Formats: sequence, structure tokens, C-alpha cells
Amino acid sequence: MKLAVVGGGSTYTPELVDGFARLRDALPLAELVLVDPATDRLELVGGLARRIFAKQGHPGRISWTDDLDAGVDGADAVLLQLRVGGQAARNQDETWPLECGCVGQETTGAGGLAKALRTVPVVLDIAERVRRRNPDAWIVDFTNPVGIVTRALLTAGHRAVGLCNVAIGFQRKFAKLLGVAPDQVSLDHVGLNHLTWERAVRLGGTDGEDVLPKLLAEHGDAIADDLRMPRALLDRLGVVPSYYLRYFYQHDAVVRELKTKPSRAAEVAEIERRLLEMYADPALDEKPELLGKRGGAFYSEAAVDLTSSLLRNTGEVRIVNTFNQGTLPFLPDDAVIEVPAAVDAGGASPLPVRPLEPLYAGLIAHVTAYEDLALEAALKGGRERVFDALLAHPLIGQIEYAEQLTDTLLAHNREHLAWA
Repeated sequence: MKLAVVGGGSTYTPELVDGFARLRDALPLAELVLVDPATDRLELVGGLARRIFAKQGHPGRISWTDDLDAGVDGADAVLLQLRVGGQAARNQDETWPLECGCVGQETTGAGGLAKALRTVPVVLDIAERVRRRNPDAWIVDFTNPVGIVTRALLTAGHRAVGLCNVAIGFQRKFAKLLGVAPDQVSLDHVGLNHLTWERAVRLGGTDGEDVLPKLLAEHGDAIADDLRMPRALLDRLGVVPSYYLRYFYQHDAVVRELKTKPSRAAEVAEIERRLLEMYADPALDEKPELLGKRGGAFYSEAAVDLTSSLLRNTGEVRIVNTFNQGTLPFLPDDAVIEVPAAVDAGGASPLPVRPLEPLYAGLIAHVTAYEDLALEAALKGGRERVFDALLAHPLIGQIEYAEQLTDTLLAHNREHLAWA
């Protein structure tokens, strides 16, 4: 089995490699290829990846290249973890929206749109080249904004599934609180990428006892502190929102907070600098503890689980991003949602979802409309399309803000937008 990681020069890659090494029975790799145009980083990351495999006794071969076509040739699956423009572009996404009093974040709001505009054309070009080399290869997309990017891939007919670590993070957190193994915990996880709620936490499978009321009663303070949301909100709703709902439920408070501290991109850039220094040490043969502060907890396990289900035709239930296909009846079939799905060699088939309460369905429908317009802008370009997407976003929605944000977005991203 051959796997290629596009964006393999990321400082996060050793986390993936560690997961591949530890979970080799689930995903027996013969070859892993790291693909990235940043050859200086690639050498450091690739060297550490080889040492990790060697220390853990993994027999697979690791190589790296800046030649995309050669790297994906013959791959059974291609993992995408791109950041077009790097941390510098992310830093812009997280800062200039604050000038309008709008949240600055890399996956939602105006910053999320900027990232989608930069990313979708690049990902589609990569996917076309993968299809030419190996039309049967699966594409597993980690690249944010995952919902929009995955929809672009699926709409273009690619064999693709989107993946986020929010669900597996909750699963692991709840399992620890309950004192059980993670595979004993199933989530009623529903929504869009970075716009999800846990409506039930079941023990022993999808038909098991719902222990979410118990979790909230016994651990509500800890869960609320983790989310940085009021405990009273969780008790009132009886659900656990993802951290990203904070941008919607507490928008103005978050904006005030973001204005008082360095951007997350600046923090990550410093972490990355230190990590690359560590990776250069030929004695380092395991992922360093500092990598845990880089973000993306449990992505490696989620990636192994999903890729294994696709390539080994297991039919196991995974929480993924895929076409709606009537699962949420108030959305179009070609909307991309994030829900539990049975995953096999044919792809991801969403499981039935009990009817969604208006409080959640309304926001999901609103953000889906924005994502429709965002994808249209990413595919076709044009200032008017960018403006429409910003005006439609529930965190913006005012003409004055949409006009100013459109001009600022274009000014900061012209080098990445062929049409601008």
C-alpha cells in the first residue's frame, strides 16, 4: 500500500508519521511519499519521519520529493494538508478582519473565505493530476476550510472524503472522562465542518446508552472551560457545541479578545521555527512534546482510521465530510455535511440523522448558503462574487462591512488569485 502526503513538509507531518507507525496493523504501508515544494523543510521533516519509522520498527519505505506527479504516481490514497501562502497568509486572515470589528480566523468569516479563494484552485489542480496518474486513488482532505474544499473536490467528480479532528477530539475527551476505551464511545455529531454539535454520547455503539446528560452533570464545568463557553449554555442546550461555535455565540467578545494578543498564526510560526530546529537534530527519532502545541490533536489516528476504511473496504462508521445526499432534508443533496458515515471502498455513506432542532438547522442552512457563494467565488473569481459571499456570512451580513472586507481581502491576496 502506497500513501502520498501533499504538504508533507509541514511541521505537523511527524504526528501523522507517528500514527502510521503505531497503527501499522490498521494501515500496512509499504511506501510513504512526502510531497512539498519547500525542499528545505522537506529534508528535515523527511529525515525525522524515517527515524520515527526505524525506531518503531516499521518496515515501510519513506521518501520525499518536490515533484507532485512523481510523488502521487501509484498511490492508493493521497492526503492533502496544504496551506497556500503559509503562516504569513494565515496571519493576514486572522488580523485584517478585526479592523472591521469582525472575527479574524483562518476557517470562518472573512479570513476563512480568503483561505478558500486561495486554496480551492490549487487543490483542484492537484486532484486533476492525481486522477491522471491514478484514477482509482482516494483523496483524503485535511486542508481547511475542509467543507468548502471537499465540496469542490466532490463536485468535480473526485474520489474524495474530508476529515476534521473535532469529532475524534471529543471522542477521546469523553472517553477519558468516562474511564472507557475510545472505541466504546459513539457520537451523535452533526453539522458542517467547524459548525457541529454533539447531541448524544453513546456507550457501546450507535444504539448504546446516551451518557451525555451524565457527562454534563458530572463534568460540565471542565467541558465548558475547555470550550471557553458558559456552563449555563451547555446545560440549557443539553448539547456540546464545537469550539468554533464560540465565534458565532460570542462573536463580539472573541473580537475584543483577539485584538489584545498576537495572532494564532504568529504563535504557530514561532512553534514551527523551534520544531524545525529540533527536526534537524539527527538524534531525534520521535515526535517532540512541543508538537502537541502545534494543533491537530488525534489527526493521525483519524487519518489512519479513515484511510483504512477506504482502502480495506471495512464499512466502519467514521465522522467525515461528504455529500449530504438527503441526510439533512433542509439542505441540497450536494451540500457537504459533517456526520457519521459508513466508509468502504465506495466512499462515505452518511447514516440517518434524527431531525435537527431549528436552533441548529437555521445556522447550518445559513452557513451552507455562504459556502455555496464562497465556492462560486473560488471557482469563478470576481469582486461581486466575493462581496456576495461576505454579505451572506452570518458573522458579517452588513453592506458596509462586506464592501470594506472585500477590498481588503483582495488587496491582501492578489498574488494568490489569478483573476484579481
